[in-house]
Amino acid sequence: MNEFDELAAYLKKNIDFGEEDLKIILSYFKIIKKNKNEILLAHGKVSEFSYFVKKGCLRIYFINNEGKDSTRYIAFENQFATALVSFITKEPAEEIIQAIENSELFCISHDDFRHLMKIVPKWKDFYTIYLEKAYVNNSKRLMSFTTLDAAERYDQLFKINPNIVKRLPNKIVASYINISNETLSRIKSKI
Repeated sequence: MNEFDELAAYLKKNIDFGEEDLKIILSYFKIIKKNKNEILLAHGKVSEFSYFVKKGCLRIYFINNEGKDSTRYIAFENQFATALVSFITKEPAEEIIQAIENSELFCISHDDFRHLMKIVPKWKDFYTIYLEKAYVNNSKRLMSFTTLDAAERYDQLFKINPNIVKRLPNKIVASYINISNETLSRIKSKI
């Protein structure tokens, strides 16, 4: 089994890449390991990398005006993650990327990501799908904050992504669905 099999399978599931294109794409990714709680991107730094989680979990969050962290995105195995606004604009990130489990990641630099769009035309198609998924995910989450109460948000999260509830501490789960730890504890005690 090749160390890039998971990434190759994910890419092929989204776009019908030929073997030669796939070989070129994979050659631009590097494997890195990060320890639990290690920061991959600090607030105010430019997001230079996009990550694909081979094993583990990444969290993207920001610190709100009250000084509390608010989780925007959680990526488990076979998901991409980056501070997308900074990755696109090359401006300092408002967000922080943290490994919340010991993680094995494939990473690609911003420059290599862009270069692939020039040399592998189907990579642009992949990028379009990547952006569409990010947009839909963010829109659905924002909508849930205004249309669902805390218990409904927890219920929806458990149905859509039970890994978040099962694998992560309550503090991060509460931060992800935009409720307090106390509210989450009350909801869980009623289940």
